[in-house]
Amino acid sequence: MIAPAGSVDRIAAALFANGLILRGGFNFALGEAPPTGSSGAPAAAVLLVGQAGAAPWPHFLRWREKQPRTIADPLDSWSREVIGAVAETFGARAVSPSDRPYLPFQQWAMRAEGLRPSPLGILMHQRYGLWHAYRGALLFDDELSVQAAEAAPHLCDSCVEKPCLKSCPVDAYSGQGFAHQSCLAHVRGANGEPCRSSGCLDRNACPYGTAYRYPPEVQAFHMASFAAVAG
Repeated sequence: MIAPAGSVDRIAAALFANGLILRGGFNFALGEAPPTGSSGAPAAAVLLVGQAGAAPWPHFLRWREKQPRTIADPLDSWSREVIGAVAETFGARAVSPSDRPYLPFQQWAMRAEGLRPSPLGILMHQRYGLWHAYRGALLFDDELSVQAAEAAPHLCDSCVEKPCLKSCPVDAYSGQGFAHQSCLAHVRGANGEPCRSSGCLDRNACPYGTAYRYPPEVQAFHMASFAAVAG
């Protein structure tokens, strides 16, 4: 069974009211082993939910004002609440990137939007650059009428200078991967103030999608979360 095409439009509108957007989706193929949908049977389709730029930030702040200041992982909690409400309305099962065991969100995202990773590991988007995120997904028991992702040039392939690999003072990103402990020690240390207040220097050095760059206060929030729980 295929759900009506208008269902996807209504889901998009419900998410947009909270600053979130649909990030593409697809129907699972025969032979795959998808997670379960709302009925408990293997899901037939998935829609990715996320953001472009900092559009959800004012919605999140209004929600946070009403929550206990001690709430853990507030942005994750807000995302779960918003996406969960949409899932309930449209008969889907909501899942999150932080769910255990982890679901293959990056693989889903690459499949849904035709994206590839940047040298920083963040998926490079043709319009948003590195300034986007995935906040959850909706799993459906029925197939959906969704458009397949079109192949697009990978912006990182034409970026000769690679400033994203030259701006970090501790060379956290390289061909060998992400030096997690070096990054964490620097962010927490005496010389890490620029990163704590304005975000990752490597990410900010990327020339693409700058119109969607997160404001300093949003980047500081994410960096504080990283410094508080990582390692």
